[in-house]
Parts: sequence; structure tokens; C-alpha cells
Amino acid sequence: MATLPDPILDELRPPDAAEVARGVCRLLYRQGYASQCEVPLGNGRRADVIGLDHAGRITLVEIKVSMADLRGDGKWPEYLDYCDRYFWAVPDSFALDIFEDPHFMPARAGLIVADRFDAAVLREAAVTPLNAARRKAETLRFARRAAQRLLSINDPNLRASEV
Repeated sequence: MATLPDPILDELRPPDAAEVARGVCRLLYRQGYASQCEVPLGNGRRADVIGLDHAGRITLVEIKVSMADLRGDGKWPEYLDYCDRYFWAVPDSFALDIFEDPHFMPARAGLIVADRFDAAVLREAAVTPLNAARRKAETLRFARRAAQRLLSINDPNLRASEV
């Protein structure tokens, strides 16, 4: 017999990456950003969340929900060339002191704490402007991905490769 979910216990469990992404996207929305999750970058990496503001500035957010995932991620510096601002986002149960370690570039990388409902910036990210060619390429990639995702919602039978 299947057990029904317990809403009280569900609220007590730490959020997973998708739920942290939801909170981050809500924060970015309030800041005037259009955002997308799981976005491929020009270097073949995949960003957890990317936001694009009205001036074309790109914010990239890397989500970590476990210390093992954070410590095992050696590829994150490769994201820095694809954004104007870079943030780490973690659930509120995460030990935050590790983000002061020089390896995690606290002078460059911001820090967001998020749950399934919302998020807050604990440390702002430094702004490091993209060069014009990279900005154009990533903005076009963002727009095409958004259009493809919208089209797939309107026509689920259309494969993304046909767009």
C-alpha cells in the first residue's frame, strides 16, 4: 500500500537542487531578470540557472545541495567567462563558511541561500563585464533556448532538433 506524503515532514526536509533553483529564479525575477534552468553554455558546460536582465547583463548561479557535490566540482571556474556575475546558491542548512575559502573566490562569487519558495542574497557578486562578442553569443543562445522551450510547451510533439 502506498504511503501518502506527509506535508509537515516534506517541509522539514532540505530542498533539492530543483527546489533551490525555483527559489533562485523567484529572486532573479524580483531583481528584473528573465531566467532559465539547465542551460548549455558555449564551452559545453551546463549552467544550473542563468538570468538575463534588461541591459543584457548575465548572471550565472551554480547550485550545490551537498558538501560532496561542492568539493567534487572542479569545473566551476569555467563558468566565469560566461557571465557578468557569478553566484553560489545553497539551501539554508548548508555550512556557509566554506565559501570564504580563497578557492571559491569570495571576492568574485556571490552567495545565495534558497529554498523551494524564495531566496536571499547573502553576499553580492562582483561585476566582471563580458566582452561584446561573448555577450552577443550567450544572449542569442539564451533567446533561442527560451523560444525552443516555449515551442515545446505549445507543441509537445515537436522535437527540439526540428526548431
